[in-house]
Amino acid sequence: MVRLLGPQDRLLHTIERQFPLVSVHVRGNRITLSVDPDVEDSSDQLHPALLLVEELIQMIRNGVDLGDTEVTQSARILREKTGSPSTLLSEPIVSSRGTTVRPKTSGQKEYVSAIDQNTIVFGIGPAGTGKTYLAMAKAVQALQRKEVERIILTRPAVEAGERLGFLPGSLNDKIDPYLRPLYDALNEMMDPELVPKLLAAGTIEVAPLAYMRGRTLNNAFIILDEAQNTTPEQMKMFLTRLGFGSKMVVTGDITQVDLPMGASGLQLVTHVLDDMDDIVFAQLTSADVVRHNLVGQIVDAYTKFDAERQRSDYERQNRKR
Repeated sequence: MVRLLGPQDRLLHTIERQFPLVSVHVRGNRITLSVDPDVEDSSDQLHPALLLVEELIQMIRNGVDLGDTEVTQSARILREKTGSPSTLLSEPIVSSRGTTVRPKTSGQKEYVSAIDQNTIVFGIGPAGTGKTYLAMAKAVQALQRKEVERIILTRPAVEAGERLGFLPGSLNDKIDPYLRPLYDALNEMMDPELVPKLLAAGTIEVAPLAYMRGRTLNNAFIILDEAQNTTPEQMKMFLTRLGFGSKMVVTGDITQVDLPMGASGLQLVTHVLDDMDDIVFAQLTSADVVRHNLVGQIVDAYTKFDAERQRSDYERQNRKR
């Protein structure tokens, strides 16, 4: 019951927000759900609320640590009738130091399943949707299961709209800031003492994208992060590194391109490789954001703003004609 309600009954309040016409009362180990029959449409919320509580209880039995995200996403899955939340959101990917990485939304579940079933997967979506984090978890899982011999993590060394100038130190010191997010994810999913040993042995390799040219990557799980900052030539170069027994996951957000000029390789590849077998484009949306609730709202606000700006630009051009 404590795990279901959360600290200070926070999850209980989250449940109530999903179904505002349902009253939830807790006494001991008993939960009672009721509605006011005089309130219109209140009875329509009672059964879905009951299903939500039953699914949350089953998720706890499956070992899931509930949070606000699990509750809201479970309610969304039930409303959309896309499956059972306790089945979709309870599948563990990798565990480390008492923490288990699982998909938290139906979109993330489809993304993880696509990685299992295909050789090349493009995870495209806004910030906070778990594109890179889940890909890293699948890479660690594949290494632990000996499905691959090594993990290769790469990203383009492109500054996010600001010039850092000359950076002191060795080459590794210069590129380390660009690759730090990948190191952080590794340390969360594996024993931090083990990571340096695997890096030294070459079992895990973290390198800028420029280092991929001329290589053939066999028996490896390869992740290209921040792919929206690749040029079309770089994207072609990277994809053609694929060797036997390998998987590739390419992640990026096409709304956050930091290239100084020219087209993004991630935008172009969605048209070039569309409908090819064994290649999947997994589209994640603001509904899959698992950061602070405001992040999803910010993504939607910018999407709406960009759409309105594009429409006004189109109308302005037509008026000139």
